[in-house]
Amino acid sequence: MSNVEHISGVAITEKSDLSERVRMLAMFDAQKAAFEQDRYPSFVSRVSSLKQLKRGILAQKEALLGALEKDFRYRSHDESMLGDIFSSISAIEYTLKHLKGWMKPEKRAVGIVFQPAHAKVLYQPKGVVGIIAPWNYPVFLTIGPLVAAIAAGNRAMIKTSEYTPNTNTVLAEILAGVFDTDKVCVVQGDVDIAQAFSALQFDHILFTGSTEVGRHVMKAAAENLVPVTLELGGKSPVIIDNNISLDEAVKRFIYGKTMNAGQTCVSPDYVYCPNGKIRELVASLKLRYESMYPVNDGYAKRTRIINSKQHQRLLGYLEEAKKRGAEVISLGDATVNSEECYMPLTLVIGTDRTMKIMQEEIFGPILPIIGYDDLNTVIEEINANPRPLGLYIQSFDKNFQQTVLKNTHAGGVCINDAAFHVVIDDLPFGGVGDSGLGSYHGVEGFKTFSHAKALFSRGRLFFSDMLYPPYGKRMHHWFYKLFVR
Repeated sequence: MSNVEHISGVAITEKSDLSERVRMLAMFDAQKAAFEQDRYPSFVSRVSSLKQLKRGILAQKEALLGALEKDFRYRSHDESMLGDIFSSISAIEYTLKHLKGWMKPEKRAVGIVFQPAHAKVLYQPKGVVGIIAPWNYPVFLTIGPLVAAIAAGNRAMIKTSEYTPNTNTVLAEILAGVFDTDKVCVVQGDVDIAQAFSALQFDHILFTGSTEVGRHVMKAAAENLVPVTLELGGKSPVIIDNNISLDEAVKRFIYGKTMNAGQTCVSPDYVYCPNGKIRELVASLKLRYESMYPVNDGYAKRTRIINSKQHQRLLGYLEEAKKRGAEVISLGDATVNSEECYMPLTLVIGTDRTMKIMQEEIFGPILPIIGYDDLNTVIEEINANPRPLGLYIQSFDKNFQQTVLKNTHAGGVCINDAAFHVVIDDLPFGGVGDSGLGSYHGVEGFKTFSHAKALFSRGRLFFSDMLYPPYGKRMHHWFYKLFVR
């Protein structure tokens, strides 16, 4: 084989990766061929697949929890249960409950001119879909899209993150125990494998990750005219109303920030606080944080930053902010530990928009606090930047809520909460602009992985030929008089 060869249209440039790439391409071809033999899986078969998947996850629950802990060096099993296991099982159960209704053809109206006739939308599987999963919630952000893909009748190939090898191994075992590889399979590997994966001629790709990488995925998909759903991130703001208790506001958004050490795409990225109340907010955050993460635990039982590269990135944000005059406040007793990749919740006061901490998605336990006097100024600042994945309003004032809702764009909004719209099964999840393209979860997930085929049908009666040429007949005069006035 030469230094550069092509299999199924994908360039193979590194012999060291050849075996994994050949395996990936063989599985892709097998899934394409299998789909050709079963283009519309029955409701019964889809339900059976989902139930088997649920049983597989529950049977390997302890193994998944242990693997997640290893990949993060430490991650609370309770946190993993909520963020990865419960959310995955919930998605399956919700889909099982509603799938029959989703699969039914949707009746649509037919205008009087075209009667008698029927119009329907049929939801047809797209075929073979590619799912590119991230490292921060490697179970949920693999299983969630997979559930939607299976519900819609597709076959799926999953590219897992190289940052979570232990979790990937357990996931691959679970999926191999439930599905044949021509139905669902897992691809592992580094950036080169991910690039080759993105270049495959899937029928749809769903990518979860950073905006920067999302652009590359979309570009690769565009070469094959493959539709994409991009679940990205961005800087999701919290806005605190002047009239709400700060203790109450903090209680509502802090877990969204501290869960998984802030390594969540919908995590609050920064906070707008009324001027004159910033020190009170700091005190409220400190009190609540230390009650959630007790002093005597140290950092031994707190989720780590996934690896040294990400930890150093976060430290770089703090160092730049300090050098430029910002105040940095670490909460709790446990200080930064680079060897263990640990960082406590760290507040930053006195930032400006030119700092990296205010330009890039933080994706970690750092929380800038910005003072404000006028809500309109806050709205103008949010709208001057890329549209966020989440926006979090802390206020019981309906006028305040509506002012923000009507004058800003975001992928999703929580009022008096933060981040947890992502686990509401009946809500679509997705971004807008730089924070994403398209959505899934619930019926939106089923539709994302389906082709909405329009069906227009007639029976024996047919009168539309009265509108055919030659023009000028009485029917045309009636038609124009009735509809064009």
